[in-house]
Amino acid sequence: MKKLGKILHISTLTGNLIVKSSRQPKIGTKVFNGEFKEVGVVFDVFGPVSSPYISVKPTSNYRKIGKTLFFLDEEKRRK
Repeated sequence: MKKLGKILHISTLTGNLIVKSSRQPKIGTKVFNGEFKEVGVVFDVFGPVSSPYISVKPTSNYRKIGKTLFFLDEEKRRK
């Protein structure tokens, strides 16, 4: 698991969690909280390349601003 970043904001329009990150996960990547429970999936990546913002579409009621989220890095290995 890799650290995604902290929840900065919850969108009032969509309900998505806005996370500031230093990584750029793929859209559709599952996102977890510190207890390894699934929180949602990466919906969008926007902002500067060096420190992007991640929009996470929640699949649970986890909405705690300031908490750190994580994601599974599922890189495909070549043989």
